Amino acid sequence: MSVALRFACVLLASLALAQPLAARAPLLAGAAAITTTPDPAPIDPAAAAATAAVDVADIPAQADVDQRLAERIQAAATEAGAASPADAYARRLAVIEASVEDPFWRFTSAEMRTLPIPRLESLSRHWTFQARRLAQWQDDLRQSASHQAGDAAGLAARRAAWETTAAAGQELPAALRQRVDEVVIELAQAEAALSDPLARLIALGRRGNAVDAGIATARSRVRDAVAAYDARLLRIDAPPLWRLHAGNVAPTADTGDVIRSGLEIESRFAAEYAQGDAISGLRALQTLLLCSLPLLLWLAWRSRAPIKTGQVSHTEATVLSRPLSCWLLLVVIGVFVFQPDAPMLTHQFALLAAVVPVLRLLPVSRRRLLGMAPYVASALFLLLRFGFVFLSSAVAYRLYILALALLGLAAAGWLLWRAHRHGHVAHTGRTGQVLRASVHVGALLLAVAVIANAFGNVSLAETLTGGVIDSLYFALLLGAGLTVIATWIQLLLKRPGVSRFRLARDHAGPAVQVLLNVLAVAAIVGWIVYTLDRFRVLSPVHASLSALLGYSWALGDLRLSLGHVLLFVLTVVIAFWLAKTVRLVLDGEVLSRMSLPHGVANSIASLSYYAVLMLGLVGALSAAGFKASQLTFVLGALGVGVGLGLQNVVNNFVSGLVLIFERPFQPGDVVEVGGTTGRVVDIGMRATRVATFDGANVVVPNGQLISQQLVNWTLRDRSRRLEVRIGVAYGSAPADVEAVLAEVAAATPGVVASPAPVVLFDGLGSVAMEFVVRAWTHEYEDAGTIRSALVGRLYDALLARGIGLAHAAATIYPPPPPASESA
Repeated sequence: MSVALRFACVLLASLALAQPLAARAPLLAGAAAITTTPDPAPIDPAAAAATAAVDVADIPAQADVDQRLAERIQAAATEAGAASPADAYARRLAVIEASVEDPFWRFTSAEMRTLPIPRLESLSRHWTFQARRLAQWQDDLRQSASHQAGDAAGLAARRAAWETTAAAGQELPAALRQRVDEVVIELAQAEAALSDPLARLIALGRRGNAVDAGIATARSRVRDAVAAYDARLLRIDAPPLWRLHAGNVAPTADTGDVIRSGLEIESRFAAEYAQGDAISGLRALQTLLLCSLPLLLWLAWRSRAPIKTGQVSHTEATVLSRPLSCWLLLVVIGVFVFQPDAPMLTHQFALLAAVVPVLRLLPVSRRRLLGMAPYVASALFLLLRFGFVFLSSAVAYRLYILALALLGLAAAGWLLWRAHRHGHVAHTGRTGQVLRASVHVGALLLAVAVIANAFGNVSLAETLTGGVIDSLYFALLLGAGLTVIATWIQLLLKRPGVSRFRLARDHAGPAVQVLLNVLAVAAIVGWIVYTLDRFRVLSPVHASLSALLGYSWALGDLRLSLGHVLLFVLTVVIAFWLAKTVRLVLDGEVLSRMSLPHGVANSIASLSYYAVLMLGLVGALSAAGFKASQLTFVLGALGVGVGLGLQNVVNNFVSGLVLIFERPFQPGDVVEVGGTTGRVVDIGMRATRVATFDGANVVVPNGQLISQQLVNWTLRDRSRRLEVRIGVAYGSAPADVEAVLAEVAAATPGVVASPAPVVLFDGLGSVAMEFVVRAWTHEYEDAGTIRSALVGRLYDALLARGIGLAHAAATIYPPPPPASESA
């Protein structure tokens, strides 16, 4: 057995002893150490002697199990043969090594400082891609090595147990001793079969470490070259324009050679990227490519008639009638979203391919607002990309950048003058003000670029000119993409199959607005990141924000930072939003379609809401850096608070749980508690909100709902009894009065036939015969209106039949005359 295998066996024997070989999860960490640890010391005999022996009674059964295990491992190793996992890993590593060691990518530090910034960015992405490929390879290798090491450790532990059994000095029968020796031999052979594959995996791990070191060195050189370029942005790196002459200008290279060199760098990286096995977002991008085009063509075909008849808006008609432009625009956005680390050549081709779709998909409202700005920005973008023709001559490229900046200044001035002439200020509102401010800022930066170019700071001039033009064009690209996505969402919600859902009917508008706001915020963030990168300030801004967010405050074992606080707040907001969404979907679409007992749907929705909220809060605390011990401290402090003054809060919280499980009422029920009558709006964990019929909202603590008498008028049904008392003058036949009252009550709209209305002769009063009319209605909300209609019909019917209504008569005596008049 090799030395490396012996070390692996000793390292993992204690974990694998008396365990099945399938239980390999605890061995992952040990396997990871195998690929990076130097040759260990030999096995300690004392440690091997400490292994427990196999009980004599268990020798036959345990020997059969271990022998079958050893034979299975040997058979698997024999079947693998030349198809060993190490061969596949070796081929993958060879591909990475060939690319890393290719002299084409091995620029010296001095050579890198002469490359333009696009080439440096391509090199940076190339080495980042190689580092990601190698990291994926190393993860796969560690996982495979952990399996091999686990098997080897298990075999070593079992063999050590059998060797201890043989050397324990027990008086074993000859048959058992022979059986022990056979098992030891079988296990040793199985270990030998695993030795070579494991040793090869260990050697591959060392090769991978060497490749990783080479990649790290190359990435460090690229970072230094990029930092040197960024440092030149604040320095004069060329003579002023008025001092340019043949003596102070570097010799020019052939234009074809420069173009071919740049294209070779980009094309070779693109080829490696396309053949890589760890391309991020590739599957999502492929899904977008395959699914979106047929869907867009189908929508365009289905929308021909509505577009001709004018049933859709101009924006919707623009999007629906141009499916290829929509598809191309979505693909371009998908490249930036799903493959942000793709080669520069891929991104540049994507931006160029989006020029026509962007101009075709701008809605009419945006065209009126932007005027000629989209066409000007697109033209400047194309001219900027055409500048690669002048890269062979530093003077020609400098003059071309100067001309482009002057052209941009002229275009900005023309756009502002045109907007002022056509009254753009009076019709565009705040959006127009933002656009005009953006044009002013762009013109200012272009003016700075012109001045920097004139005085010899060519790097700053190139960065400012390219940044202004690219950022404007990228904003147009994102705006067109948002228009397409928003139009699709609105068209989807208009479809009959979607509008039949109550959730879509009642909450579609606010939900769509929230979704569009999220997309707009994401687009703005993406534009800011892209703009900062084009102006070469993304790295320092990222470093500053990281330092600011990473600054922490320590209080004992508790450490907090601004980043943790922001992450906590963001996680809590997401948890609240997700909990509300879950409750809304369950209550509006899922549980409402099930036949559940009274109040069960609301209880399930409420418990789901609080469960998601609780999980979100725990996740927020974990994301903020709180550990289990710190959470225990917080809970302990909460317990002290409960003991000191939060008894009522806890009482209301527990009462809320009781209300949710017992379900004495649910939202929508009419209840009466503590002299307050109203409709239940929502049931919270601390209090329940009741809307009275006077328009007030009363917050009733849950503890009060549990401890006091509660009247629920709509617990089982929504029926309500109507009662009207009537006094009839003496002289009328009681039977006739009862018949009239019963007939009118039964014919009143809203009064149900079952149970039938009842008329009772209640008593003989001092001035009238007293009757009581009792009827039922299932429309609890309209009970007052129905009773009012019933009273009016009863009054009209009694008068029509000549039945008088009795009332108490009062005699009014005039005041006595004054004494002077009586005299």
